[in-house]
Amino acid sequence: MKTITCDVCQSILHSPVSGRSYFHLAHRDICEPCHDKMQFQIKPVVRTKMPFNYKWYDALVRDSVEKAIQKGKFDAK
Repeated sequence: MKTITCDVCQSILHSPVSGRSYFHLAHRDICEPCHDKMQFQIKPVVRTKMPFNYKWYDALVRDSVEKAIQKGKFDAK
């Protein structure tokens, strides 16, 4: 049986399914609830960026994930 630990909240995922119960972002494994919180956190920032740039978006995701790992959670804004 395969298990993965969320790098942000440290919850253990049993029999994980990539893209469903966990997501691999910025070389980190993130559970679905943490992924949803991250999307909620960065959505207002992404909507204000014109023109959209994937390099900028990747940096934003990477920075958000690293800050959340240090805090142990994503900040709800």
